[in-house]
Amino acid sequence: MDNRSLVRALATSAALAAGLVLAGCKGDDLSLANNAKANQPVPPKLIADMTAKNMDLQSPILVRLYKQEAELEIWKQDRAGRFALLKSYPICRWSGDLGPKIREGDRQAPEGFYSISPAQMNPQSAYYLAFNTGYPNAFDKALGRTGSQLMVHGDCSSRGCYAMTDEQIAEIYSLGRESFFGGQKSFQLQAYPFKMTPANMAKHRNNPNMPFWKMIKDGNDHFEVTRQEPKVDFCEKKYVFDAIKKPGATRDLVFDASAKCPDYAVSDEIVDAVREKQATDIAETARLIAKGTPVARINTGIDGGMHRVFAARVPEATTGLSEAGDGSLSLMARAPGTIPSHVNPPKAPSENLLMGTPEPPKLAAAPAPAPAQAAPAPTRVANAAPAAENDGWFSNLKRKVGFGSAADATASTPPSKPKEVAKRPEPPRPEASAPKTTAPKPDTKQAASRPPLKPSVPDTPAPAVNQVAGSAPIVPPNSFDSRFGAVR
Repeated sequence: MDNRSLVRALATSAALAAGLVLAGCKGDDLSLANNAKANQPVPPKLIADMTAKNMDLQSPILVRLYKQEAELEIWKQDRAGRFALLKSYPICRWSGDLGPKIREGDRQAPEGFYSISPAQMNPQSAYYLAFNTGYPNAFDKALGRTGSQLMVHGDCSSRGCYAMTDEQIAEIYSLGRESFFGGQKSFQLQAYPFKMTPANMAKHRNNPNMPFWKMIKDGNDHFEVTRQEPKVDFCEKKYVFDAIKKPGATRDLVFDASAKCPDYAVSDEIVDAVREKQATDIAETARLIAKGTPVARINTGIDGGMHRVFAARVPEATTGLSEAGDGSLSLMARAPGTIPSHVNPPKAPSENLLMGTPEPPKLAAAPAPAPAQAAPAPTRVANAAPAAENDGWFSNLKRKVGFGSAADATASTPPSKPKEVAKRPEPPRPEASAPKTTAPKPDTKQAASRPPLKPSVPDTPAPAVNQVAGSAPIVPPNSFDSRFGAVR
C-alpha cells in the first residue's frame, strides 16, 4: 500500500471511530466493528495479482455476472484509470431462468445494472456474508416489477439470488470493503443472462427477452470499448448510458424512468466506438445464423444453474441452464470453497437445451461417503432491511463499517439476530444441535467450538479431492482480531 492509500485508510478509520464514539458506542456497534467475517484481509495472492496488473488495493471495483456461464467477474481500476479483469469466480448456484426478474416469488435472479453502496453490504448475513443487488432499480419499478432482498451471498443456496461459496464471498466482500475505504462511493453490478457475444446472441435470437437483452448489451458495449464504468440513467422505461448535456445547454439533465427522455447527447468518441463494435457483432451474428446456429429453446423443469466445477462434485447433479464459459474455470482441480451439505442443484431438463440436439448427460460426481447427517434443509433466501436513503455517504459508511484494532481482543461478541431471514421455517443445520430456546442465539451456522476462519479461495490447481455435499461443515466463526467491518 502506498503512502496515499495508507493516509486515506487511516483518515477514514479515524472518522469512523470518532463517529462511533459520538453515537455512544453501543454494544451492537462494538460487536459489528469486530465482525470476523467482514474483516478478513484480501489474500496476499490477490494483492500480488493487483501489483502485477498495476492496480492499487483500494482502487474502485466493478462486478459482472453471467447466468449461462455461471461466472462472477471482479474488475478493478488500474493506475491508468481503466478497468481490467482481476479475477473470475464460478457461481455455485443461481435460480430461475435466463431473463430479468419480474415479480416477487418468481425465483428469478435479476438482470440489469445496479449500484452497490456501503449501506447494502451485510456482514450479519445468515448466508455468511452478502451484499444487496439493489433490485428493483428505477427501470424495474417503472415497469411495475416487484421483489426484494435479492443478494449476492455465500452458502450455495438460491431462491432469486446469486450464491457463491462462503470462501468466495469472503474474498469478494473484502474487495468491496477496500474499495469503499479507498473512496469509492458505490460500485456497479452488471448482471447478464450470458456473455454478450455474437454466438450467444445468435443462439438466443428467438427468446422473447431479446429486446431487453439488446438494451443492456448497449451498456455492455459502452464498458467494453471504454473500460470505464458506464453512467446509467433511465427514461421512457429504458436504460440510457453515458448521457451528457448537449453543447451549449445550460440546464442539467433530469431523468425519470417513467417520463420522456431529456434532450441529451453521448460523446462522439463513445458513439463511434460503440457503433463500430455493434456493427461487427451484428455482422458476425448474422453469419452464425446463416451457418445454422441452433436456436436455444425455452426450457421447462429447470431452476437456474450451477457452475460445472461444483456440479461435478455433487452426486446426481446437473449444471442446469449453465454451460462452460471459456473453459478456464472448468479446469480447476477442486471446487473453490466448501460445498454445503444442503446444496440443492438444478433439476434435470425436461426438454432439450437446443433444437435438434440431444439432452446433455449428467456430470459424474466424485465418489464420496454418504452424508451422516439428517436430510438437507430447505433452500433459504437472503433478507436484509433497507437502509435510509437520505444519509450522506460518510454517514452510511460510519454505520455500515465498524472500526476495531487487531490488538484489542482475540474474540468478538457473537452477532445479534441475523439480519437475513428465511422465507419459510426450516430445521437447523446438522452442526447446530442445541435445542431451541426463546433467548437470542447466534446464527444456526455457528457451533459451540469455533474453528479458525476458512482459508481464502485457492488460486492455483491442487490435487483433486473427493469433496461433496456433507464432506465438510460450514461453521462461520466470529472470533478474529479485526481491523475494519461493515454493518447493515
